[in-house]
Amino acid sequence: MTFNSWEFLLFYPIVALLYFTLPKKLKWPMLLVASYYFYMCYQAELVFLILGTTLISWIASNIIDRNRDKVILKKICLTVTLIVCLGVLFFYKYFNFLSDSVCGIIALFGGTPSPVVLNLILPVGVSFYTFQTLSYVIDVYRGDIETERNFFFYALFVSFFPQLVAGPIERPGNLIPQLKTPNRPDKENAIKGAKHMMVGFFKKVCVADIISVYVNSIYNDVENATALGVIIATALFAVQIYCDFSGYTDIAIGCARIMGIRLMKNFDHPYTATTIKEFWSRWHISLSTWFKDYLYIPLGGSRCKKWRHLMNLFIVFLVSGLWHGAAWTYVIWGAIHGVYQIIGNLTYKKRNQLLSRVGLEPCGALVKWVRRVIVFVLADFAWLFFRANNTSEAFSLIRTLGTGWDKGLSETLTHMGLGITEILIVVLSIATLTMIDHILKYEDELGGSYILTRNGSFIYYVWMIMFAWAILLSKDMSSTFIYFQF
Repeated sequence: MTFNSWEFLLFYPIVALLYFTLPKKLKWPMLLVASYYFYMCYQAELVFLILGTTLISWIASNIIDRNRDKVILKKICLTVTLIVCLGVLFFYKYFNFLSDSVCGIIALFGGTPSPVVLNLILPVGVSFYTFQTLSYVIDVYRGDIETERNFFFYALFVSFFPQLVAGPIERPGNLIPQLKTPNRPDKENAIKGAKHMMVGFFKKVCVADIISVYVNSIYNDVENATALGVIIATALFAVQIYCDFSGYTDIAIGCARIMGIRLMKNFDHPYTATTIKEFWSRWHISLSTWFKDYLYIPLGGSRCKKWRHLMNLFIVFLVSGLWHGAAWTYVIWGAIHGVYQIIGNLTYKKRNQLLSRVGLEPCGALVKWVRRVIVFVLADFAWLFFRANNTSEAFSLIRTLGTGWDKGLSETLTHMGLGITEILIVVLSIATLTMIDHILKYEDELGGSYILTRNGSFIYYVWMIMFAWAILLSKDMSSTFIYFQF
């Protein structure tokens, strides 16, 4: 059951109705049952994994909390949790990747290895709920939060259905107290939640799914790709992955908001960033902050020698790349962003000094727009590896950028299936998305709802038309979200 499926459009209203009509004591049990049902609609046979990691992390956290003065026992419990949770993640997600990589290295030195390949099904959302269980136990170990004594409340925190499969990766201190609060129907929550869901559906169905066809025409046919085709497809993929992933997040935030539960913001207009560092403060915020709190700072953060600080940055982005997928393309993608961070850190002050010397204001409008273009191009180059089916095809596409200029724009667009009508639809979809993003941004800054103002009727109809457009343009209501594979 995906968000963009008819099953979910039936499932969610029933859950919301039950949540607001059931007695206080039955609200959270209903949410727990609904969340496990939601997950089992994907992979019923793997539900024991999320249940097992939830149980082990809960037991460990309770032992830690009751033995605060026993340092060794606390470390043992934390270590066991790390081994179990990361072990599940490694086995199902990285075993075959590691086996193939080791065999490849042996083959380079003249060996004839036979890889051990297991027929494993990647559990949906395993990277997300694993990180939530780890953050909970680590926070309890550090003494940052109180232990949740009720196992079922904790299980609901791990499995809460709106953000279970693809985030945002919630922190226990934010979500658990809200799950315990029996919210009542609220007009503002309902309006804002519905708006988030509408824009999420629009991003997924009317932008990401439409664009994916033209991206695939190049990335799934590398041999016939042209240089212009690679540039256009990669730029479109930057939009596609943003709309696909942030669309899921918007729907998740909207579902929870209608029930009075506020999930953290996961995207904040990332392509308006003027530096790669700023880009990562706006893209997949829940993951970026997770790595900052549980990897970057424990490694030493910036409170160490310069070379070590830069190494910490590189390690974090290398691990981030590996987190996204068991393939060298993701590792290279993470490494590229790690290199970006290092170069940006070393040159930021000098670049600003150079701009000042030539009479340009580093924070001026012109410089900001130029920097935004540069950041988009840099992020786009990294996206090429992220989207490529394998490293061989990724480097083939890069070679095409240097040699594939024999065909012009017209031939390229024809090859991609982009006629006048298709181009118009893409442009209108992206333009509408830009308008909606600006509306949401200004609404957040004003701290209110446009719909509730006397001039809000126009925006109200825009939302309704947008939602209707999303349904009418949908060719496949069951297309999965990109981040489901992570």
